[in-house]
Amino acid sequence: MTWLRRRPRLPAPPRPAVRPLAERPPAERHRMELPAELLRRLEFKVVRRLDGFLFGDYRGVFYGPSLDLAEVREYQPGDEVRRIDWNVTARSGRLHVRQYREERELTTWLLVDTSASMNFGTRRTLKRELAREFAGVAALIIARHGDRLGAITFGAAAGMAPPRRGRAQALAVMTLLSRPAAPERADTAPPETGIATLEAALTRAGRLLRRRSLVFVVSDFLDAGPRAEEGRPDGWAGALGRLAQRHDVVAVRVSDPAERTLPDVGGLRVRDPETGEELWLDTSSPDVRAAHARLVGERDVALRRALRAAQVDLLDLDTGRDPVGPLLRFAAARRRQVP
Repeated sequence: MTWLRRRPRLPAPPRPAVRPLAERPPAERHRMELPAELLRRLEFKVVRRLDGFLFGDYRGVFYGPSLDLAEVREYQPGDEVRRIDWNVTARSGRLHVRQYREERELTTWLLVDTSASMNFGTRRTLKRELAREFAGVAALIIARHGDRLGAITFGAAAGMAPPRRGRAQALAVMTLLSRPAAPERADTAPPETGIATLEAALTRAGRLLRRRSLVFVVSDFLDAGPRAEEGRPDGWAGALGRLAQRHDVVAVRVSDPAERTLPDVGGLRVRDPETGEELWLDTSSPDVRAAHARLVGERDVALRRALRAAQVDLLDLDTGRDPVGPLLRFAAARRRQVP
């Protein structure tokens, strides 16, 4: 919403008697499922379908090339370009590639956004609830196959669950994701972890994760854009790139259709969820809608460029759709990537 603050303010029409669905507090719209309830629902409706699709090939598909570094050797014709070790190449003056061996014990980390912008939704559910659904599916699949799972939340309800195995750990992760936001402003993280932003979460993960892991970054990616300000030119894009050099990272973007297309509903009150700043927009103006569409497109291009530079896959989830379809398509695409 930062672009909205640069637009001239319009005269405020009378406040509507009934607030739009997306504007209401979550408690007015639906009851948040308890962690155990959510896991039971997901296991029955989603995980069984995914397990049937994977046919036991869960590691190669869900994790992609989850391998441990064995050695660095000189490049040979036919080697994958993505495995070139540029640091060794620069020091030696000759191309070198990383040689991997399969890692038997796999660990997955979920980095989940709980900032104020995630409490938005105009369709089936809120973005934050959609993030919980994805995390629940991942947690159940990982638990069923005996691998370890850890989680880091950042934003208004920051916290961490160290990696462990089993269904009890899946429940612990879902409990962490169900914590209410801290009473402070959404852009100030509670003192427990100090993880307020996407960049901070990626940096923390880079310091914390020692062995090669799968990392799902679940966010709406509205946090200052790939290039941050205040003297940090690389922003979260730089932190993501550094994390992806050592780990298999997947970006999971959760979004709502109303964020992509500004509806033609006349005067509309909009609010920046991070700062609380409000203004009115004349959505009946073609110029306003065109400017919104252009800026949304520019943000999408910047995100995809940052992910491509870091060699990070993107999974798009929409609040208006069930997550099963996108997950199945993602699994099929990952299967084709596995050497």
